[in-house]
Amino acid sequence: MDQIIRATAADGFVKMAVITARDSVERARQIHGLSPTACAALGRTLCAASLLGQAMKEEDAGLTIRINGGGPIGSVVAVSDSDGNMRGYVDEPRCELPLRADGKLDVGGAVGRDGMLTVSRDLGLREPYIGSVALVSGEIAEDMTAYLLESEQVPSACALGVLVDTDRTIRAAGGFLVQLMPGADASLIDRLEDNIFLMDQLTTVLDEDGERALFEQVLRGFDWHEVGAYPVAYRCPCTRERVERALTVIEPEELEEIAAEGKDVSVSCQFCDRVYVFTPRELLALKRES
Repeated sequence: MDQIIRATAADGFVKMAVITARDSVERARQIHGLSPTACAALGRTLCAASLLGQAMKEEDAGLTIRINGGGPIGSVVAVSDSDGNMRGYVDEPRCELPLRADGKLDVGGAVGRDGMLTVSRDLGLREPYIGSVALVSGEIAEDMTAYLLESEQVPSACALGVLVDTDRTIRAAGGFLVQLMPGADASLIDRLEDNIFLMDQLTTVLDEDGERALFEQVLRGFDWHEVGAYPVAYRCPCTRERVERALTVIEPEELEEIAAEGKDVSVSCQFCDRVYVFTPRELLALKRES
């Protein structure tokens, strides 16, 4: 089961969240027909969005991460609700590059490094809160760490990973986010950095030992305790009614022209690829509503 687990350490001055999202990333792979490299890029971004989205206190809030580094994959977009349920897409789902020299997927090469990472938080207010940073590496986790420090002034360490099996299905996916709260002793940073430097490879830990083993490695030497576990999933809230509302935004004259062609119109959701079909008569009804 995909979930986010949260824990605290050092009298609350250190907070850590771990996500395991194998099923969600596999669902994204199936929906979009993702190549291994595209799946790693989107999967990492989905995990980041879920970690940040589930931390929002507003019940109906939403969070969107958009990354465009000028690479061949185009834009990478991931959305999360306040429960951590995620969805997303990439412009070029079949983008594939040769493996890096170390044998790993070249996510940074696919995403590119000449661009921005933007996080938009919709808290139900008139305008969303938007923060952006220049990409550091295109590998997603390093870029998220830079965003949290530069845009939100929160010292953080983020690790994200997707392990693709030999049959191209997802064997493991997830990551962690560890943050220092205001007033934390600077020495805590050194201890955490040492632990992260010495820890096993992220996807190996998730695959072989499970998500709770990440707490044991990152918070080694700390007195820590788990504060909650929350289920998450790949979930798209699109409905026919939502699509109808979106169509009513189109100018009535344009809807009438489309209906006059006498053909059914198919509208596909970019997040889940669900297709909604509208007849000319239904389009004319929407024209009256618009």
